[in-house]
Amino acid sequence: MKGFARREFQLVLLRRMADYQPDLVAQAARSLDASRTEMREVNARWQRMVRSRSFPDGRRRLAAVLGPPSETGERRLGDVGCTVERWPLWLWPELRYETLTGPEGTILQEWLVRAADSPVPELASVDDLVPWSCVVGDLDLRFGGAGTLRHQAGEVPSRWHVTFTREENGGGTYVAHFVWGLLQTVVAV
Repeated sequence: MKGFARREFQLVLLRRMADYQPDLVAQAARSLDASRTEMREVNARWQRMVRSRSFPDGRRRLAAVLGPPSETGERRLGDVGCTVERWPLWLWPELRYETLTGPEGTILQEWLVRAADSPVPELASVDDLVPWSCVVGDLDLRFGGAGTLRHQAGEVPSRWHVTFTREENGGGTYVAHFVWGLLQTVVAV
């Protein structure tokens, strides 16, 4: 394994998703011509790199691995001006890997988001929320409003949960589990 680029970065993203969707991850890894052994090796190498004192941190790390972003912009969080950068990834052509970086170059948020030119999926009901069908922003657009969504960070930085209520089929409360911003599973609570 020589170098570390977009292909390997996608394998790192898949590694966390395997906890929820091992079959989808295996299929995606095959499409990248990667074995389970290679996925483990790539993830171990990534972990060593991000902990290394000599490897760049924050946004410089992703630029070293993914190259220059395809999109850049600014976003305000209260009084703080942040930089938004996005990269396309082969596994999810309709999505972009997005980072939100603070003024000091520290990454505040990183996950997959819908590409600006990609249509938002229909998501008419909870039944439409199948694995890998949407990102956090899609759920906000389709099911948000009137305080029905509650966002919470997951147990590790790559995970995110959204609790929401729906009235169809007798109503109910659900938790949508996301890894790197991509839907993995929805459970009734």
